[in-house]
Amino acid sequence: MARYLISFDDGAMDHIADGDLAAVGEAAHAVIQDAVDAGVFVFGGGLQRQQASIVGTDGLVTDGPYPETKEVVGGFVVVDVASREEALAWAAKIAGACRCAQEVREIMADPRLDEMLRPAGR
Repeated sequence: MARYLISFDDGAMDHIADGDLAAVGEAAHAVIQDAVDAGVFVFGGGLQRQQASIVGTDGLVTDGPYPETKEVVGGFVVVDVASREEALAWAAKIAGACRCAQEVREIMADPRLDEMLRPAGR
């Protein structure tokens, strides 16, 4: 199994009329419920628009994102699936529900991190 990040840019849903947002939300939640039921949903959510802080290597906190940033993530889902094709199929379902294109990126495997996250005794 491999984990994939399925995401869309902030503003990608700006074309949706206010009166349609509830229906989009219901459709998106239905797809997520399908992913939960299929056992592939790991985590996901929407991100507050332009509510980021940048923490530097020295610990200095700067409210951001930086002004030159043109695109930021608006929402995401992480799925754990058997193949890239399966991740793309979930992205297509999410794109249809959210009425916006989705980006799909494989999350690099990290066996050491997986070991740290494995419950004791398993």
